[in-house]
Order: sequence, then C-alpha cells, then structure tokens
Amino acid sequence: MAGETILVVGGAGYIGSHMVKDLVRADKNVVVLDNLSRGHRDLVPGGVFVEGDLGDSTLLDRVFSEYKIDAVMHFAAYSLVGESVESPLAYYRNNISRTIELLEAMIRHAVRRFIFSSTAAVYGEPESLPITEEHPCRPTNPYGESKLAVEQLLADCARAGDLQYVSLRYFNAAGADVSGDLGERHGPETHLIPLVLQAALGEREGIQVFGTDYPTSDGTCLRDYVHVSDLTRAHLLALQRLTSGGNNAIYNLGNSKGYSVREVIETARRVTGHSIPTVASGRRAGDPAVLVADSGKIRGELGWKPRYEDLQTIIETAWVWHQREAQRKKNHRSETAVDLQVPAKD
Repeated sequence: MAGETILVVGGAGYIGSHMVKDLVRADKNVVVLDNLSRGHRDLVPGGVFVEGDLGDSTLLDRVFSEYKIDAVMHFAAYSLVGESVESPLAYYRNNISRTIELLEAMIRHAVRRFIFSSTAAVYGEPESLPITEEHPCRPTNPYGESKLAVEQLLADCARAGDLQYVSLRYFNAAGADVSGDLGERHGPETHLIPLVLQAALGEREGIQVFGTDYPTSDGTCLRDYVHVSDLTRAHLLALQRLTSGGNNAIYNLGNSKGYSVREVIETARRVTGHSIPTVASGRRAGDPAVLVADSGKIRGELGWKPRYEDLQTIIETAWVWHQREAQRKKNHRSETAVDLQVPAKD
C-alpha cells in the first residue's frame, strides 16, 4: 500500500467508523481491526477490514507486517460506566490488558505514533468548571480508571523512548455524519440523544429524566455535547502534530458549553416534530450536576474549532441517521418474517 497507513482499532464502532471515513477522505490508507463484539461490519465505510481481537498477538504481528502500519488510532474500549461497575474485570482486561498487547506489537514493529480515545471520566467529580486538562484526575468508576491507567502507560512508554502519543479526552460524543450513512448504533443504547430520538420514533415509550432538583437553571444535569465529526477532525490534527514531530499531549474535546437534559428533549421535539413523553425519576448515583470542558488548549495548539457547536444541528444530523436506522430495522424484520414462513403443503 502506497502512502501513510493508519491502523484504526475499533473502526467498526460509532466514533471509529466516522474516523475511517475521514481518513479515507484525507487520502490515507486505512486498515480496520475490530472483533465485532460491539462494532458493526456494515458501518465500516472503507479501507481494509480485518476481523480479530487485540488479545491475539499473532494476528497483530501479521497486521503490522503485512500492511506496514505508520500510526495507530485506538477506539476499541468498553465504555459503559454502569457496566464497568458491574463487571470491572472485563473492563480492566479489555481496556488495559489488550491495549498493552497493542502497544507491545507497536514496539516490536517500530511503530511509534499513537492516538488514544480517552474520556472526561478520568476527572471524576469536578472541583471547578469548566474542566481543564490540569484538573485533578480522580475517576469514580472502573471505566474512567481504565482510561487513566492507559494514559499513564502511554506517558511511561514515551519516557522510555518507545512512543509518541496524543490522548483525546472526549466529553459527550453525539450526532452523526452529515450524509446520514453513519451514526450511533449501540446495544443496549445508553446515550441521551439516541434514546430521545428512539422515543420520537416510537421505539421507546418515553424518556426517564434522572434528577430534576440539581442546582441548574431547570433542575436537570448539564452536559457538553461534541459532534462526532468534530472529534474525528481533532484526531486528524493530532496525527499531523505527531507526523511533524510535535510533543506528546493530552487534550479535552468538548464545545465548552453545557446543555441540560430538558434542553436536549425540547430541541429534539422541535427537530422531529414528535411529542416525546418523559418521566421524572430520582438522581442516579455519581451523576455530577454539570460537566463542561475547557477546550482552549487544543484550540490554541492545534487550531481545532468545532463545526457543529449548535445543539439543534447536532440533533438534526442524528435524526437523519436514526430515521434511516429505523427503516433498516423494519426492512430486516420484514425479511426475517418472510424467511420464517413455512411453505404451504400441496
């Protein structure tokens, strides 16, 4: 393969698939490695696809040798906070141990550039707002702990001279590719915007609002939503930084503005034209009232600026995707029903 080749680990997932599309658009050679445990083969929009697991060192050696990888982007983490509390060993195994396998393979094959999909969960309960990269990191769940542990691994490997890296701490990834061809498909779904849009489509009875007595303007939690395509553009800028010999870095990725749960629901009602029933519930343990990023560092150092800052625009892109996804599921059910029909006897 001629030119720069990027290995996208977890490229069949939500953010990874969008990354693949943007890399292909940027004329990069792309190799996608995904075990499809949580990703979807039909969402991979290009490149070479390899089905396999990060725990398979033989497979990793083959991929690095056969495709002459120049840099790695890592999206293959488990990312559900509640699940991480219930199954911590699975999270430490997948998010830490298998990342170690990947880093060891990189070192064996002299591949030094690494871009890591991290999370605002490394910060834990905010002590000050907006949250800067200098905020203390005190995760409150195994998911955040596992991401922070990998960041420490990256720093240690870099000090040993084995690695150059950029770690991108996402706040709330949202939205979908403007084409409508890619979007968020999780099972089970836990993110607010897809849940709200599924309720608009009649796939859910309504939305539970967890906590209506927070010290915010309308009593519900405020979160910083960043469009998935703005996230992927940040990865391209990070790749440019490493390619040009820039220093290792950690950056927040958010719009630096918070929207409440009620604002998300009301905006979705306007976008979809559907009433979306809500039910008020008690607070969930560990939900801070406000989580908003200070993204000044990546704006200043890499020139990153979100293109889809407005909540309505973010939801509009997601709505196009979810309508198509609903039709896809309807078609699949129809095809399945036809396949299950028993032919009539003569």
